[in-house]
Amino acid sequence: MATIAFIGVGNMGGGMAANLAKAGHSVRAFDVSDAALARAVAHGCTGAATGGEAAAGADAIITMLPAGDFVRAAYDGVLFAAASPHAILIDCSTIDVATAKSVGEAAAQRGLAMVDAPVSGGTAAADAGTLTFMVGGPEAAFAAAKPILEQMGKAVIHAGGAGMGQAAKICNNMILGATMVATAEAFVLAEKLGLDAQTFFDISSKASGQSWSMTSYCPVPGPVPTSPANRDYQGGFAAALMLKDLKLAVAAATTAGASVPMGAQAEALYQLFANNGGGGQDFSAIIRLLRGPARGQ
Repeated sequence: MATIAFIGVGNMGGGMAANLAKAGHSVRAFDVSDAALARAVAHGCTGAATGGEAAAGADAIITMLPAGDFVRAAYDGVLFAAASPHAILIDCSTIDVATAKSVGEAAAQRGLAMVDAPVSGGTAAADAGTLTFMVGGPEAAFAAAKPILEQMGKAVIHAGGAGMGQAAKICNNMILGATMVATAEAFVLAEKLGLDAQTFFDISSKASGQSWSMTSYCPVPGPVPTSPANRDYQGGFAAALMLKDLKLAVAAATTAGASVPMGAQAEALYQLFANNGGGGQDFSAIIRLLRGPARGQ
């Protein structure tokens, strides 16, 4: 079993670190939140006072941080210096492609193996160990990271060189964000036309309107008992995080010269929803915005 440093054990990282500890690894956790760190310790991790303390001598260093600036600061400030030459560095944060490439190149210049490995699946999959990992980096680094990632997920896919894991993540979540908006619009239209939500689900989930947003994360209560709609849109994948991913996708499209009108419209709608206090709700709660003021909130 390996010694693994896990930096960032919040909503996503906490479940991931717990699964590594459950698999028998020695997991040293660090987080700026005392509550998050306490939860990680309660699930079998050892608490560390600093990121450098967690990383020193570890076989693997995993980061799950909120933005590219945090990732760059963590590696440049502490983790590169603390990392053993044999360690595999795995950044599971969702950040911009340029930063992922830059940090990966900085690791290579120091002779360290590193991958960017953002995840898909949300907190439920993090807790259950059923995440999908989209991994960017050299083949050898991917081979070193894969056995560790497999103990936190159901699928580990090599997307290409440094930064390509992030590219895959933001493209995937742009689809998800836009699809959820369209799915929610359809349920609102069905309501206004007098079509029962369960009946519409029974039809569309078996017809050409079927999607993950429909069958796994249905935005209305009832048809999919495990969807956040049945918990007043609490838990799951916060709308603020979806907005972050859509902003990353639209910014990347601007840089690459790609046209993403649907992605841009989804970003605008999630921005409006967040501005009206919806950022902490699950992203499927966008249906509340689309219903309008009469039934929206």
